Amino acid sequence: MPETVKTTFAVWLGLADYQEALDLQMKVCELKKHGFQEDVLILLEHPPTITLGRNADRKHLLASDGELRDRGVSLFAVDRGGDITFHGPGQLVGYPILQLGRTERDVHRLMRNLEESLIRLLHSYGIDAGREERLTGVWTAHGKIAAMGIHISRWITRHGFALNVNTDLSYYRLIVPCGIVGKAVNSMQMLLNRSLDLREVAGRFAGCFGEVFNRQTVWLSLPDLHRKLEGYAHEIAVA
Repeated sequence: MPETVKTTFAVWLGLADYQEALDLQMKVCELKKHGFQEDVLILLEHPPTITLGRNADRKHLLASDGELRDRGVSLFAVDRGGDITFHGPGQLVGYPILQLGRTERDVHRLMRNLEESLIRLLHSYGIDAGREERLTGVWTAHGKIAAMGIHISRWITRHGFALNVNTDLSYYRLIVPCGIVGKAVNSMQMLLNRSLDLREVAGRFAGCFGEVFNRQTVWLSLPDLHRKLEGYAHEIAVA
């Protein structure tokens, strides 16, 4: 029998603070633990932010507190896998909050599928992208273009990926990206020699994500998502 196609609510937040997006992820995850059925794909860009994953080495943060303040960069220690990474304007960040079914409960497969969805997106723009042996993320001949890190609890995923679209790559001088020494980073803008509409890239990614993860993506506004979440929270509170 073919697998059932799940529904995923895709939500575009635009420019959103890291803490705001993290709070939304936690809210969705908590309700999914209580039976909220639909998966959620949060797409956005962040103000300049550096995050340290569970396996991060502080030596990979090359900037002082003063330098971070001068450049307006926030710093967060988070529970995703991976080392250190940068988020900023012009970067497409995606947080897929998925309840993994019995046939999906393979962390390696999850990461490869997330890479595949980004590779398909980049191929749709004529960018030759792929994987680097023994390294997570998406790569081109000119360096890394997308970083990834996730957290899984009760087979519900949090965190996700960061794809450099129109990103100011000078921020990467503040860190050793993903803790990998000697590897360059690049962006879609650099490779295509033009800027792109981030919202359009997000829309195209949602389609690639749905194909790879066997999910039907349905776009919702943030207020509509909040109404659905609050409605479900009320249901379980009175049950």
